[in-house]
Amino acid sequence: MIYVGLTGWGDHDSLYRAKLPSTDKLREYAAHFPTVEVDATFYAIQPEANIRKWVLDTPENFQFIVKAYQGMTGHSRGEIPFSSKKEMFFAFKQMLPPFIEAKKLAMVLFQFPPWFDCKREHVDYLRFCKEQMDNIPCALEFRHQSWFEPNYREKTLQFMKNEKWIHSICDEPQVGSGSVPTVLQCTDREKTLVRMHGRNVHGWLKPSEGNWRDVRYLYRYNEEELSEWKNNLAILKEQTRDIYFLFNNNSGGDAADNAKQFIQLLNLQYDGLAPRQLDLFEFE
Repeated sequence: MIYVGLTGWGDHDSLYRAKLPSTDKLREYAAHFPTVEVDATFYAIQPEANIRKWVLDTPENFQFIVKAYQGMTGHSRGEIPFSSKKEMFFAFKQMLPPFIEAKKLAMVLFQFPPWFDCKREHVDYLRFCKEQMDNIPCALEFRHQSWFEPNYREKTLQFMKNEKWIHSICDEPQVGSGSVPTVLQCTDREKTLVRMHGRNVHGWLKPSEGNWRDVRYLYRYNEEELSEWKNNLAILKEQTRDIYFLFNNNSGGDAADNAKQFIQLLNLQYDGLAPRQLDLFEFE
């Protein structure tokens, strides 16, 4: 099955009725898409009440891709707010049972930063991460090109297979060592993740003016580019059962429209989505 969705549910205005409270957005999001990436878990370990609400707000077959806490992937600046790395991983895992019990956890995404390059120390840390996560399905996304340089590419893929990492395949600008190529190789027979970051070369390179985070994912895929991915999916479907396909190009609000366009291009029909709400009346 191909699950098409977005990274996060808060910033997609085209999906929601006017003045919809933020606490109701996931419920309405689930009327459009069968999966979502949870970004809030990257910034903080979430309280159980939040997780249980998200589970209750979504249909039975809805799937969450939970982003690993930033301290687990080396994004945190300064000291982590835990006595040890093992305690940090334990706290993160304690957050997951509501997803697991509801059979709504697709995977945990470990997205590593651009300075996490291919060297022994980092390979050892990936093994540590996988050990700490027990049997929880985990996806691995690199941001440093060295992992897929010709002399390491096959070794990287074989390592991911051996360690049971799900490959997070990227579509992103090719701008040197701080980006990775699109590698159409699955490392898990059950699940594969694809994340569409856009192709904004200028934004990816951190422009001298403005906040680069606001423009990095400012990109709208055209029909020809989406058709490329229709062909790419045919390749991936030969290697894996389920593909989770997330659009992250939302600096300008394009992700939701591109995701709907892609669903139409693939002629996908999703059963069991949440009921669509109709905003028939607006009152001041």
